[in-house]
Amino acid sequence: MSTTNEQGAALSHQAMLEAILDTVKGLRLDYDTLNTKMNRLEALTSTPNLATTESRRERTNTGSPTVSDSGMALHSPDSAVAPTSPKSPTTSMSTRQSLSTGSPYTSRVVLTTYPGQAGIKPTKLDWGNPDPKQRGPVIASRNPTSIGLRNAIGAHGGSYCIYHALSVAIGALPATHRPDLENTEPPVKIGPHPQWADPTKLVSMDPFGHLVQQHFKTEIDAGLDIRPSIAVTKAHMQLPEIAEAVRKGRLPIDGKIVINDQGDIKVTKAAVEPVWYLPGVAARFGIDEAVLRRCIFEDTGGMYPELITRPDLKVFLPPIGGLTVYIFGPVEHMSDPTKKLTLRVHDECNGSDVFGSDICTCRPYLMYGIEEAVKTAQQGGSGVIVYFRKEGRALGEITKYLVYNARKRSQDKASEYFQRTENVAGVKDARFQALMPDVLHWLGITKIDRMMSMSNMKYDAIVDAGIEIKERCAIPDELIPPDSRVEIDAKIAAGYFTASGKVPDEKDLQAVQGRTWEWDEIQH
Repeated sequence: MSTTNEQGAALSHQAMLEAILDTVKGLRLDYDTLNTKMNRLEALTSTPNLATTESRRERTNTGSPTVSDSGMALHSPDSAVAPTSPKSPTTSMSTRQSLSTGSPYTSRVVLTTYPGQAGIKPTKLDWGNPDPKQRGPVIASRNPTSIGLRNAIGAHGGSYCIYHALSVAIGALPATHRPDLENTEPPVKIGPHPQWADPTKLVSMDPFGHLVQQHFKTEIDAGLDIRPSIAVTKAHMQLPEIAEAVRKGRLPIDGKIVINDQGDIKVTKAAVEPVWYLPGVAARFGIDEAVLRRCIFEDTGGMYPELITRPDLKVFLPPIGGLTVYIFGPVEHMSDPTKKLTLRVHDECNGSDVFGSDICTCRPYLMYGIEEAVKTAQQGGSGVIVYFRKEGRALGEITKYLVYNARKRSQDKASEYFQRTENVAGVKDARFQALMPDVLHWLGITKIDRMMSMSNMKYDAIVDAGIEIKERCAIPDELIPPDSRVEIDAKIAAGYFTASGKVPDEKDLQAVQGRTWEWDEIQH
């Protein structure tokens, strides 16, 4: 039976590859016709285009399409893009602005590119190489100086890349703007760590993403659009729960971490943008890279066709939220196995974390984790909070609120907690913690003395990544809001850690009920 299943999987994989190949061939069949139309339309524009002249000469000499002449390229002199700001720098002739529209782009729209295409020479990227110069920079920008040298699909900024595009569209930002990285280097030293040289341990972020100013300055100065995907800074934190802990004497004022009687805390912060090494991501989830590429392509509405047409590009910058790391104590203590480390990995919950909703334990657990992390740092170790942008179990706030409605309209029992989410989303949790440990490897963490989490998914992912966890710490009962008892008991029954060791059975879950709405509160 195993052999039959393997043969069936191989046939399915082969069929998918053949289908993709047929699609690519179909896209290129009409190239000559499109090329003729492009040349005719080109003649209608009033401004010379040296890039087009060069590309036409190259087509004549090689018979193959250039960067601007991909099999899916379209050309329209009337394609209107909002004009750039009057203060915007003039673009080069190769990025000619249309005099009729003020467009910051060429009149030819490049929808996709192909391996081996004339003008396409991806910058070498040897993922997992410990030498950043040998590893190479991640280049995703479609800036004219970089578009032929890109070695990554997608755009910097994660989900914020759309706001960047909007800024260009309304003329608030020049399309050719490149960030001035002077004085943006990290104020503390993070890495390199041995884990950075293992291509299986870091597959969802660029370990050198905070050091591009240092390692690739020559390339940046030469015109390559290379951007950081990690930024590190220092700050002070002010939280009412921490101020209360100081007032009650649970946290002493040491002047180094807790600096005053208001409970202000010194912290080192790192913001991380996702950078996916697709072969590694696929392997982490035990799926084929072709399947991963196709699913991302389809489920983003075909947003990134190069996921299909550029199998040679192995890095993808997905349009999703990143993460933030909050470090208490010296950063070098995190990777020192002789120092104690307290860690909480926290997934975003805007309603609770920011606005104090009592339907879940998210903010109380986060504050408890921060307090314990600060205590460990004050005792000579370090404390780390990793905050992932995975709102509503990575299902989003819309789905979360729909689930809340369904729960509150139907008695809100713990026995039905996960089913309500599955009814709306089709899956009870989309966080899939397999990629989560990457940031711990980036920080050089090899063991965790106190893990401030009850999540079995997080625990299993960290331990499977080879990181030791010595102690698991549940949220104290006195910090659990009454209405969130539904959530916590359902999670414990599903496999979450509990210090008491008591796991609710079905009868227990039936008896746990949250606050429900009064019918006169519901408008029909």
